[in-house]
Amino acid sequence: MRTARRASNVEVPSFLRHLVKETEKMVTFFFKGGTREATPGEEDNSDEDDLMPSPYLEHPILEKRVSEGGSELGVSYAVASMQGWRAQMEDAHACIPQLKGELKEWGYYAVFDGHAGTTVAQYCSKNLLDHILATGGIQINDDPNQVKQGVREGFLDIDRHMHKMARQDNWDRSGSTAAAVMISPRYIYFINCGDSRTLLCHDGQVAFYTEDHKPFNPREKERIQNAGGSVTLQRVNGSLAVSRALGDFDFKEVDWRPQTEQLVSPEPEVYELERTPEDEFLILACDGVWDAIGNEELCAFVRSRLKVCNDLREICAQVIDLCLYKGSLDNISVIIICFAGAPELSQEALQEEAELEQRIDLKVEEIIQMMRSREEDPDLLYVIKFLAAEELPGLPPGGGITSKRDCIMSSYQKHVMNLRSQEPMDIEGSEESN
Repeated sequence: MRTARRASNVEVPSFLRHLVKETEKMVTFFFKGGTREATPGEEDNSDEDDLMPSPYLEHPILEKRVSEGGSELGVSYAVASMQGWRAQMEDAHACIPQLKGELKEWGYYAVFDGHAGTTVAQYCSKNLLDHILATGGIQINDDPNQVKQGVREGFLDIDRHMHKMARQDNWDRSGSTAAAVMISPRYIYFINCGDSRTLLCHDGQVAFYTEDHKPFNPREKERIQNAGGSVTLQRVNGSLAVSRALGDFDFKEVDWRPQTEQLVSPEPEVYELERTPEDEFLILACDGVWDAIGNEELCAFVRSRLKVCNDLREICAQVIDLCLYKGSLDNISVIIICFAGAPELSQEALQEEAELEQRIDLKVEEIIQMMRSREEDPDLLYVIKFLAAEELPGLPPGGGITSKRDCIMSSYQKHVMNLRSQEPMDIEGSEESN
């Protein structure tokens, strides 16, 4: 059974690696900002800037960590994460497709997007569920009000516990957002604290998604100001880009204020939706994904990939690549959870995908030949830009030409190698004619 191409299986010769490296420099210049000439009267602060450690690397770390699993209840999942351009990998996750005991028909999945360190995200990935279950709110009778209250109390409880540990053990000053789902036989519970996000694809459309907790949201801004803070540059006190998070205890030091009325609140929002046979899949991801692609786009892209690829890990990896190529500079983590109603492999879709990749291959060859006729060296970035301006039919919805970059690179490699192998023959032929 054919699946989507995996770029990691392509051997890249040294000359192509050099071209890719040069392209990466250009892309880095574009995304991270290049040097510019100082305007008259402007001070040169380059020495001062050099003293500040950059949160970004000179080159992204592209290694992906992937895993998959499922339950006896017809639910399958895959998770993938990548450090990317960030100087440190601060994301964490938890995937438990079946809980224990009488809750064996329940599942729990969560993404934790850490900042200013890894301690809080890692601790929550290992312990948040235990704090939720310890409240007693998650029962087999599946009462939504009881479940939502249990989740809320679990968040507040783990935050109090971590606050004490942070003081006693001198933790780092880290914090973490949390986006999670609990899946019962009857409901999907959506849990959100911060700006990571979860969405449900139902009958081909985005049926629900969680709202990000940003400081400039009116309700969040009111709480921050009531707590004596301000929202400057769309950040809490000009510093933190999220208004709700676990940890971040520097923003929770007013002892006489309740937890939920601090500058940064650990209180999650929890919603429930009744499950139906038309539910297709869930996506949980950190803001490294959502900063690069919208809800409807990602839903359409994943749905299209499910029809041409039977490896859910590969689809998660493709989502990460798509976000990276779209300019995400953050850590990237994504979980995809598929229900029985998810799209399946389609022979028609596979044929359309094969035809698309053939069109891309022919177009890449045409562009390279055109550059060759102008006595220009083939340039990978130029090829990609040229294709981006073309109206190629059949591109993956939500992904466009960006999602076929690996296919473009493979085709580019093939045709450039063919050109180079023909060069000695052309020289010999010209000598014989003389």
